[in-house]
Amino acid sequence: MTDLKPWFPIRTARLLLREFTEDDFDAVHEYAADPKVARFMEWGPNSEDETRAYMARTFAAQAQWPRDAVNLAAEHLGERKLIGSIRLAVTDEANRTGDIGYSFHSGYWRRGLCTEAARAMLAVAFGTLGLHRVFAECDIENRGSYGVMEKLGMRREGHIRQGKLVKGEWRDRFVYAILADEFERARAGV
Repeated sequence: MTDLKPWFPIRTARLLLREFTEDDFDAVHEYAADPKVARFMEWGPNSEDETRAYMARTFAAQAQWPRDAVNLAAEHLGERKLIGSIRLAVTDEANRTGDIGYSFHSGYWRRGLCTEAARAMLAVAFGTLGLHRVFAECDIENRGSYGVMEKLGMRREGHIRQGKLVKGEWRDRFVYAILADEFERARAGV
């Protein structure tokens, strides 16, 4: 995968998945400071300094290529507004395994936008990157997140007890995954 050229930006019906820019700070901070967005995350709600630190880490990562993890801004095409982020990482190159994660502005929940972005990232994972398996994790109470995973055709593979320390509390996690052939069948409607 080291010879692979950048495979982004990605355009979907309603979104542009692209690298972050300096102009994105206000939009990123708007969702990163939202207690509803940060509720199940290890981070947040962010202060402006925390969002600045996140953006600095993001820009440092974007300066590297190749890289095993790609975090993209999700821009709503109709509104020309950044509404979230989505990440795809190759976690085990030898076994062609990756993981996916996302955070979206709460004002854009329940519109299928996160599912649309994640479906596009899975298409890259299984097509361009040639991965065999992609997994995702979420807090067991995060129905919105595992709802996205289920819409993508991902299957719940496990319940990890007290698998993540979130804001001083050990939280249980669900693990979902999908295989390349399952994704292709789901895309074909089979």
